[in-house]
Amino acid sequence: MEKYKEIERSIIKKYRKEIWSKFVKAVQEYQLIEEKDKIMVCISGGKDSFLLAKCIQELQRHGNVSFEASFVVMDPGYSEEHRNVILKNAEILNVPIQMFQTDIFAVIESVASKSPCYLCARMRRGHLYNWAKEHGCNKIALGHHFDDVIETTLLSMFYGSEIQTMMPKLHSDNYSGLELIRPLYLVKEESILAWKKYNNLSFINCACQFTKENAFNKNDKSKRNEMKKIIQMLRDINPDIDYNIFKALDNVNLNCVLGVRENGIHKSFLDDYEK
Repeated sequence: MEKYKEIERSIIKKYRKEIWSKFVKAVQEYQLIEEKDKIMVCISGGKDSFLLAKCIQELQRHGNVSFEASFVVMDPGYSEEHRNVILKNAEILNVPIQMFQTDIFAVIESVASKSPCYLCARMRRGHLYNWAKEHGCNKIALGHHFDDVIETTLLSMFYGSEIQTMMPKLHSDNYSGLELIRPLYLVKEESILAWKKYNNLSFINCACQFTKENAFNKNDKSKRNEMKKIIQMLRDINPDIDYNIFKALDNVNLNCVLGVRENGIHKSFLDDYEK
């Protein structure tokens, strides 16, 4: 059996409960993929986006909904080494990628930004939305997973002084008719890592020249990595802690919060207190 077929089989069989079932549940529960959708599947070169690509391919083959998918790699200025790793993995996994060039890394280097990751993310998003619009796509699929949701929630609380999370889908504010979706929303990172190890795969983590030493690992000092360590510490106390945080976001008791903000307007509990 060819390597890519073994990898596909592992998603459907060995990791059916941990990956495939949760992927399908998210797609159905949050209505992420619908009939006649034309989806741009964004591949960064990491484990998450490549797994997303394989799940999308499997859904096209075995799902009940007919949709199109383009597997797109935006090259922000990768080194030859990192570009070759992405191309090799696409070949191994049998993912027909389309790659387009940008000068994001060069621009960031020229402005000497103190927050290159933030600037890079914003520029990447703009280029991806433009590509999607130019090629007639109505949805953009990203590889964010369950752990990303929990980490984002804690980051907003600890450093943003608010409670907000990463949504399973959202409409673009600046690109009419485009919607961003996250089909791996319910899949835990530990399951993705297990799938990667089982299939003896190696992916890049970050191909940015500003964090080159972390290209193939996560031994960094970022705030997100800080959240990972905190969550792991909490799991040692309560194995279900991340699940409980996730469910809390879907079970907010508005009678017992000091205030909420909707569409930029803040409302205090005092506004309706006497009523």
